[in-house]
Amino acid sequence: MAGINSPADLRSLDPSQLVQVSSELRQFIVDNVSVYGGHFGASLGVVEMTIALHYVFNTPDDQLVWDVGHQAYGHKILTGRRDEFYTNRLYKGLSGFPKRVESEYDTFGVGHSSTSISAALGMAVASKYKGDKDKQHIAVIGDGAMTGGIAFEAMNQAGVTNTNLLIILNDNCMSIDPNVGALKDYLTDITTSQAYNKVRDEVWNLLGKMSKFGSSAREIASKIETSIKSFLIKPSNLFESLNLRYFGPIDGHDVNHMVSIFDDLKKIPGPKLLHCVTVKGKGYGPAEKDQTKWHAPGKFDKVTGEIRKSVPIKVEPPKYQQVFGETIVELAKKNDKIMGITPAMPSGSSLNIMMKEMPDRAFDVDIAEQHAVTFSAGLATQGMVPFCNVYSTFMQRGYDQMIHDVCIQNLHVVFCLDRAGFAGADGPTHHGAYDLAYMRCIPNMVVAAPMNEAELRNLMYTAQLPRKGAFSIRYPRGKGVMPDWRTPMEEIEVGTGRVIREGEELALLTIGHVGNYALEVTRQLAGERIYPGHYDMRFVKPLDEDLLHHICTKYKKIITVEDGCLMGGFGSAVLEFMSEHNYHLQVKRLGIPDRIVEHGEQIQLQNECGFGPEGIAATVKQMMVTSLADKT
Repeated sequence: MAGINSPADLRSLDPSQLVQVSSELRQFIVDNVSVYGGHFGASLGVVEMTIALHYVFNTPDDQLVWDVGHQAYGHKILTGRRDEFYTNRLYKGLSGFPKRVESEYDTFGVGHSSTSISAALGMAVASKYKGDKDKQHIAVIGDGAMTGGIAFEAMNQAGVTNTNLLIILNDNCMSIDPNVGALKDYLTDITTSQAYNKVRDEVWNLLGKMSKFGSSAREIASKIETSIKSFLIKPSNLFESLNLRYFGPIDGHDVNHMVSIFDDLKKIPGPKLLHCVTVKGKGYGPAEKDQTKWHAPGKFDKVTGEIRKSVPIKVEPPKYQQVFGETIVELAKKNDKIMGITPAMPSGSSLNIMMKEMPDRAFDVDIAEQHAVTFSAGLATQGMVPFCNVYSTFMQRGYDQMIHDVCIQNLHVVFCLDRAGFAGADGPTHHGAYDLAYMRCIPNMVVAAPMNEAELRNLMYTAQLPRKGAFSIRYPRGKGVMPDWRTPMEEIEVGTGRVIREGEELALLTIGHVGNYALEVTRQLAGERIYPGHYDMRFVKPLDEDLLHHICTKYKKIITVEDGCLMGGFGSAVLEFMSEHNYHLQVKRLGIPDRIVEHGEQIQLQNECGFGPEGIAATVKQMMVTSLADKT
């Protein structure tokens, strides 16, 4: 593999060498991820498929779209990025997902799921319009992405277009957690049906001879299609009913067989779907046995499979996700109306704790954020109190449902937005940058963010109380600040903030976890005889107007701090209040600027954008020095 710096190099090899290349590529991924971390199981599962695709298709002229993007490590390595792959997901290094600005081989940015068929279909229609009849367009959709509604919307259109579109369904029965739902059962039925597989084998034996028939290949393909429809034990094939020619299932780990199949399929015109069965984590024993754990395990010993963890010197605070998971169970034991919903993130959000303890009251609805929201709304109409736990960036997919199905009807749904703020190494497709802004403009929506674990518990307790309506609680990925976090819960009056400390001249107004940075800064500055006030506002909507009146009459300068976008966010809300009440103070807003912020560690990105501890301290000093200059 050392001599392969592009797919052109790969295509110069003899087919007999591809098994060895597959082994070397898989080992390269193991070697790198074990040392540097990153997504793991998904890319191991498509090693042979990746090689076969680049061997047969003329990439980058033929358009290859990956879905979800964490399957694409092998693709990146084979397309000229092997030597810099060690920078994958590191600050200012390679992105962990395909990215158009990074390589011409990355035809579409894919951090969110289920987008590949729509994107590839758009490319295929454009090629048809331009008269490029030979160009191929391939969408590899896997890791549960087929359960997303947009995938079905795309297939519905694809079936009525005569385009060169090949959909490859990478069926590994997994997203991050095991797939659930009727589609998973349907695909399992297909792959285990003896009658189906008997016909499949006969069909593929015939397909293997197609190249000998030259121009008769299309006629043979038509006969094969008729045979499938006539003899399958399942006469109503889901994909065939959408007018997509269905082929498979096949072994997605037989690289030479896939090369042969891809060669044949690119000669068959029109939209088609190839069903490949793979194993997530293929070739690395521990990853095959525990596919959820090895989705993105971090650094590990590649020989023993032991995941490396730093030894804590003291009792560590928990992750906010753990606090959510244990608190919702605690609340549900006291309130039998509470239910939990998540779109395919039970382990990531820690809703799996409730799913294990209360399986009839917690639901994984697969990768279907729109459905998760409206399903929650339906529960609420019947008096239930659904806690809909969605990552902030994925909540954007359910925005229409949040407005129309929840807020217009003023239903009691609690939205717990995980991974708010910077998501870290996953980068801009996963950053939860916009929820404060997009939530606060909706009527009938409470928008809150806890500064620590105790506040998260109190907000969850408050949100489940009667007649609270739509209630959004957002918190970041990672650890909080309270090792002893299991405090008794109490109601917080909606729209009230907290005075952390009174001060002089300047007030820091914070929302959410970044308030801890401000707390740290005020303690440090006290040693320099600088005493800013600090107020944890807790709610972006409704704002604590009494507290704001107090702040605006006491201080001359204000700094707002948020880990959300500055455009329309918390700082904007404060400025709107000041304008409406005719306050004229100097205000500096700290938060995520109006640009796409790339990947890196959370603290790196926060400092880069000026609202980490360094940025807060520097801004306070700058504004306080100006105050002293004004006095002299």
